[in-house]
Amino acid sequence: MQKSSVDDIRARFDEDVERFSSLDTGQESMVDARTLLDRTTEAAAATTPNATHLLDVGCGAGNYSLKLLQHLDDLHVDLVDLSQPMLDRAVDRVSAATDGTVRPFQADIRELSPAPEQYDIIMAAAVLHHLRTEAEWTAVAGKLYEALRPGGAVWVADLVDHSTAPVQDLMWDAYGSYLEDLDGEAYRERVFSYIEQEDTPRPLLEQIDLFQAAGFDDAEILHKNATFGAFSVIKR
Repeated sequence: MQKSSVDDIRARFDEDVERFSSLDTGQESMVDARTLLDRTTEAAAATTPNATHLLDVGCGAGNYSLKLLQHLDDLHVDLVDLSQPMLDRAVDRVSAATDGTVRPFQADIRELSPAPEQYDIIMAAAVLHHLRTEAEWTAVAGKLYEALRPGGAVWVADLVDHSTAPVQDLMWDAYGSYLEDLDGEAYRERVFSYIEQEDTPRPLLEQIDLFQAAGFDDAEILHKNATFGAFSVIKR
């Protein structure tokens, strides 16, 4: 199957700003979405309590930045997203929550080159599954490593695949049941359809390996349930 283009993905998110503008239901298609949001931002704040600069990659409507700002005051925040309507909403929401600067960048992270050692925290929630190839993963992991200051960390909450076929089948059946319980069979089929069309998830441990190959030292797995997980990688 031919995967969706960047423009196709951008267009879908342009039309979905309202749904993503909620801390409680903005990403409800993710299993344990609120747990992923809370645990990731709490751990980021605890790990880098003196952080001043945040990069939010694939920021959507700004939920992860907003939640982090409940723990760390007045961060300077750079927001990156394909969708201009998402960025506009994120800027409005995040600007109201911090006295720091808020800068939007409409871009694909594969094309953006952040300045070296500029950030203490990088958030990447439900975005890296759009990377298609190992070469893209290697390039993005490398630029995120370069963009971090020593002691900084990347925090990922995302869709994950599984290396073992029976486990893969079991976890996707569990995810399908979750989606059907949430909003019926048609909703399950709609979500599965756009995942197949748009996404290229990788196993959680493989993602960590790719980051560590880029130079990251420590890694922490924060949460894993069915087809979603959260982890961090730290630059020493």
